[in-house]
Amino acid sequence: MKLYYSPGACSLSPHIVLRELGRDFDIERVDVATKVTENGADFRAINPKGYVPALQLADGEVLTEGAAIVQYLADSNAARHLAPEPGTLARARLQEHLNFIASELHKAFAPLFHGATGEARDAAAANVGRRLDHLEKQFSDGRAYLLGDGFSVADAYLFVVATWTGPTGIGLTQWPRLAAFVERVRQRPSVVAAMAAEGLA
Repeated sequence: MKLYYSPGACSLSPHIVLRELGRDFDIERVDVATKVTENGADFRAINPKGYVPALQLADGEVLTEGAAIVQYLADSNAARHLAPEPGTLARARLQEHLNFIASELHKAFAPLFHGATGEARDAAAANVGRRLDHLEKQFSDGRAYLLGDGFSVADAYLFVVATWTGPTGIGLTQWPRLAAFVERVRQRPSVVAAMAAEGLA
């Protein structure tokens, strides 16, 4: 099994999940600008979409889209309880969180990473802020993680995207519960190991 990644990108989420599960896997860095892997392969031949993450399975199949990858990984080792059982309301809640993070929060950062300036940058930052407001409210009942007391694949994804508030200059000062969540997740051995492997720590 091989995970194609770019340091600090959303591919860090399945990287964390793989380490949470204790799976045997390799990682291969992708230059997202040139679409070439560290071994010189054309990444578009692996994932025609041209972006990370991509997970190549033992049989050669390639799975893309972070939310799909982390659910597949969790279901492949249900004993680790990183996702509720399929068909339950709890699983629908997990998917609700994953979809919100992917379609609303993750995408809201795009203008900030693609050179938005002036009013466009201010509007993008405000857009991110509104989504962070929603997440801050999620933690207002004292829960440790998105689904309650147990860490899930949605928490891995949220952690990664929430850390993007650093390089974009948004910060998490206005969202103290979310900031506490990020620091809590940052201490997990899987996160420490994944970030070290990607050169982020």
